[in-house]
Amino acid sequence: MENTGTIILDLSYLLAAIMFVIGLKLMSHPESSKRGNFWAAAGMLLAMITTLILHKDETGQNIPLSNAILIIAVISVATVVGAIIARKIKMTAMPQLVSLYNATGGLASALVAFMEFSNPENSSTLVTVLGLVIGSIAFSGSMVAYGKLDSMVGDWFTPVLTYINLLILTSLVAASIYISVAVNPFMDINILFYILFAVALVYGVMFVMPIGGADMPVVISLLNSLTGIAAAMAGFIYHNQAMILGGIFVGAAGTILTILMCRAMNRSLINVIIGAFGGGGTAKSDKEVGTIKEISLSDASVLLNYTQKVVIVPGYGLAAAQAQHICSELDKLLTDRGVEVKYAIHPVAGRMPGHMNVLLAEADVPYEKLVEMDDINPDLPNTDVVIVIGANDVVNPAALDDPSSPIFGMPIIKVHEARNIIVMKRGMGKGYAAIENYLFYNDKTRMLFGNAKDTLQKLVSEIKNL
Repeated sequence: MENTGTIILDLSYLLAAIMFVIGLKLMSHPESSKRGNFWAAAGMLLAMITTLILHKDETGQNIPLSNAILIIAVISVATVVGAIIARKIKMTAMPQLVSLYNATGGLASALVAFMEFSNPENSSTLVTVLGLVIGSIAFSGSMVAYGKLDSMVGDWFTPVLTYINLLILTSLVAASIYISVAVNPFMDINILFYILFAVALVYGVMFVMPIGGADMPVVISLLNSLTGIAAAMAGFIYHNQAMILGGIFVGAAGTILTILMCRAMNRSLINVIIGAFGGGGTAKSDKEVGTIKEISLSDASVLLNYTQKVVIVPGYGLAAAQAQHICSELDKLLTDRGVEVKYAIHPVAGRMPGHMNVLLAEADVPYEKLVEMDDINPDLPNTDVVIVIGANDVVNPAALDDPSSPIFGMPIIKVHEARNIIVMKRGMGKGYAAIENYLFYNDKTRMLFGNAKDTLQKLVSEIKNL
């Protein structure tokens, strides 16, 4: 018979799971996302508190007071550190921070498996091995992703690497199966477990290294799902329903998001992993590129001031220049003068899922002005001016009409269909996918060179003086 404490603990886990679901539902829309975070956080806090108070081990003993104090102290310190980081982190570094959080989650799950493998009370060998392998891959892969996003690690792709990675992955699967089912191992099983840990770490590095920058949003989402799965494995080890459910939710959400982003790029997940899109693949084409035409600040201000419909396409360049606030000021200025302003959001714009939405929300841009790619594209032929700020690959017409391009077939924001196009860039450098953008040579395109923040500030001043 279960005692009252155990029943209350199980009910608290059920309530925490419900709060997780409510939180995820609320986070599906920008207007309710903050409340969603609070719901999910409250659910996790409930699970932690009831576990500390009511959890009993196999002998029926509660968590020792010294352990509880240590746990509370570590959580308190981590909470303070996390709050400081969250307040000080720049929006441009948000993808790196997400990768770092993925890494810590994966490492925590791997360490749980590492510690519990030799525990005689642990009968979950299979989930322990899976937790170790998946958590280790999530950790080392996320750290490499962090380095690539922060420009500390470059792309490294060679066709041979694909076969090396397949060999390592096959070895991991074979070793995992052997450890899980072996009765009379040919070598000390603990040594093999340590080797498995090391090989999984190596595979995480090798798995992410060849993936090009343009695919990093998909990779971050995939690594996030792996971290969730690893957490669920840790939950199975401890028979903890809250950990299991939390891990399943994270893993499922990350997997669904990964699939949706792959569809947005018109590519399969396998193609993302082995295709090296955005790495060294600069496709050559016989297409005539044409000539670049520039526009002055005064001409751009007149064009924007005496128009009716403007669409802004934000990209990573907007985040890098920290120009979201001045962009919002331009939006308000034009709106006050009777111009309809919207923002076209591509699913993989930026360096992580939802990067542009978060960036513009920080600048108090109304949520209803953020329009997804599929919804904005039909309106572009009737749009007077499109302003492309720091976006490149997501507006490249090569995706539609250049079969030799690595991005051919990827859905894009059809900026080239607008009546007038202004592209803000620092120079003629290629985007994250390292390929030529034919939009810049379009007869309707005018280039406005310079740092996005400075250029927008000058543009706002020019419009105010009209």
